[in-house]
Amino acid sequence: MVRSLRLGAIAVLAVSNRGCLLNPYSSDSTTRTHELLNQSEDLRQIQGEWERFWFLDQPSHMTPERTHGGVAP
Repeated sequence: MVRSLRLGAIAVLAVSNRGCLLNPYSSDSTTRTHELLNQSEDLRQIQGEWERFWFLDQPSHMTPERTHGGVAP
């Protein structure tokens, strides 16, 4: 009895969770094209935001040569 209730609950959850089956884009081709272009532009710009957040867009201050820092004779 308990096993059939568990299987029934799992089946109800599987049927009721249909959010991933719906198409998020419009059926009109012109509107859908604009939606997809806007989404791809957002994804393209995230690379620059990520580099600015981690300061990867700054020039490197590491030098291949060691500097003494003192006054040279």
